Amino acid sequence: MSEPLRDKNGLTEEEFLASYSPKDYPRPSLTADNCIFRVGPDGALKLLLIRRGGHPFLGCWALPGGFVSPGETALEASKRELLEETGVEGLALEPVGLYSTPGRDPRGWTISQAHIAVDDLGATAHAGDDAAAAAWFDVAATEKDGRTRLSLTANGTTLTSSFAVEAGPVTGIPRSRDVRGDGLAFDHAQIIADAWLLLSHSRRSK
Repeated sequence: MSEPLRDKNGLTEEEFLASYSPKDYPRPSLTADNCIFRVGPDGALKLLLIRRGGHPFLGCWALPGGFVSPGETALEASKRELLEETGVEGLALEPVGLYSTPGRDPRGWTISQAHIAVDDLGATAHAGDDAAAAAWFDVAATEKDGRTRLSLTANGTTLTSSFAVEAGPVTGIPRSRDVRGDGLAFDHAQIIADAWLLLSHSRRSK
């Protein structure tokens, strides 16, 4: 029987794990967010948002989402939170990106995995869990001075995400930079911008 491998401190993996303490290393919280679009017959877009019913960003509009629980993946959490907050389920979700800018969440070190889906089921959304309201927002895009501006409107409320666009260095997929948002919680203006760019790129490629 071969001898177990030992690290530079002379420890086997079993000995290392026995002495390892996760408390010695700061760990972030993990959340999952959802960009759920709907495409009309004329190509017009809508985006599903919820109005936050609790702190932080109380009363602000945000993407449906929440904390990932122990024992579930970010994708599983996205599906669960989408159902709990909006009643929408059965959609095929795809990753948009990982968002980890320091200070993005005033509650502390929080990283979010964002997902995108297109609702072709005509789902009816209703607020649940800690969401105070849920609504489909019309999405309109304009370009000026090298920047793209998304205007999200519903029931007299207008939210915005303004950004420049750059191509990913490996895939060439467009991503947002220098994002400025108005009326949206956390860094959701950036997540929405990236999801919109990903969806637009996909539709042009077909």
